[in-house]
Amino acid sequence: MTRVLIADDHPPTRAGIRSALEAAGMEVCADVADAGAAIDAAVREKPDVCLLDIHMPGSGIKAAAEIASRLPDTAVVMLTISRNDDDLFDSLRAGASGYLLKDIDPARLPLALEGVLRGEAALPRALTARLVEAFRQRGRRRRLQLRGERGVDLTSREWEVLELMRDGLTTAEIAERLFVARVTVRRHVGSILRKLHVSTRAEAVERLSERSDS
Repeated sequence: MTRVLIADDHPPTRAGIRSALEAAGMEVCADVADAGAAIDAAVREKPDVCLLDIHMPGSGIKAAAEIASRLPDTAVVMLTISRNDDDLFDSLRAGASGYLLKDIDPARLPLALEGVLRGEAALPRALTARLVEAFRQRGRRRRLQLRGERGVDLTSREWEVLELMRDGLTTAEIAERLFVARVTVRRHVGSILRKLHVSTRAEAVERLSERSDS
């Protein structure tokens, strides 16, 4: 029997998840509401799977990292309403084997968890496409060649953000244009400023105007 720990700060959500899992013959060995309790229960119960809400008190991502580190034989799966790219990537970096959205058909949830235990990744189709695109973008770099200086390598997405900054778009407008979260835009802006050794967006745009055509 597959043993599952549920961690979510919304009692009706926990009740619904428990009902779906138990109907499929799984055992819910712990049912908690915050990250600290999730870590304690996981260490005590050693479940097959920990199903964690990302935004519960104490941070589901932090709980995922701690559980993955201390219990390598326990699979960690995030269950969330968040379609945010950063939440997805942070969860996977923390050691999660799956990232499921709370609008999943309850009948499919046990099947997804069993798939994780077989070594499959549990990701919604739309998020899988974004994950693949993110890794593709990581490998695509263009060099910003500045006059009299060594070139600076920017990712394709950083180029997009820099060019939109040059067009005068705000963080919110760039996020809307690129269909990403504002925090993602801010992360790209920070990376651009570091690479160009400047401290403001205006200086970064000015550097773009200095690029050499050679």
